[in-house]
Amino acid sequence: MTQAGTSLRILIVDDDPDLRQLLSAYLSKHGYDTVMAADAADLEANIVRYAPDLIVLDRMLPSGDGLDACRDLRNRGEDVPIILLTAKDESVDRIMGLESGADDYLGKPFDPRELLARIQAVLRRKAGPSALRPAQTIQFGDFVFDQTTEQLRRGGELIHLTSGELSLLGVLIQHAGKPLSRERLLILARDDEAGERNDRAIDIAILRLRRLLEDDPKNPRWIQTVWGVGYRFMP
Repeated sequence: MTQAGTSLRILIVDDDPDLRQLLSAYLSKHGYDTVMAADAADLEANIVRYAPDLIVLDRMLPSGDGLDACRDLRNRGEDVPIILLTAKDESVDRIMGLESGADDYLGKPFDPRELLARIQAVLRRKAGPSALRPAQTIQFGDFVFDQTTEQLRRGGELIHLTSGELSLLGVLIQHAGKPLSRERLLILARDDEAGERNDRAIDIAILRLRRLLEDDPKNPRWIQTVWGVGYRFMP
């Protein structure tokens, strides 16, 4: 989630440079931070690098169908909202787009105002009613995690964690049930601890959290390893 006081970031993926620039200028005018890519070949790397709040993704790209790129992201557990753009606007194509995991589907040519309206609608749906009054505490087993104060307690007793460990635990809890790569965790768990800025440090922090949270750290109940991907929190 974008921090308060910062612009929401939109990643525009389209091989048409004129359209990329037009959309970037239009969305920037309406308060969005935009980044651009000409292809989806490095889509996952761009997600890790830029941490976009939403992706505008063209279907017809040099590396292949954006539909497949969208499906691959969903299969890997990536839940960033995606709006597909396409020259095809038939109902079967819209259905295929939505079935691939896209949040919305817009046929070309289109009015930038319609894209803006769809972006706003998708982001509202993504945030949901809970965004207005987010849950203050999350309970799992004997533990209670306070998202406001970033404190973890067990039976009322405060468990001392480093700021990096608290940030990492908070991210895992916020994305409960979804696999997160180490790179994604590094992006989302922003903190000031230099030791938490590489993949190995993420593994060490996970190990420390498991020793504190798990009855059997070698067979974790809460923080599970997803082989080939990373980690996920299972409430």
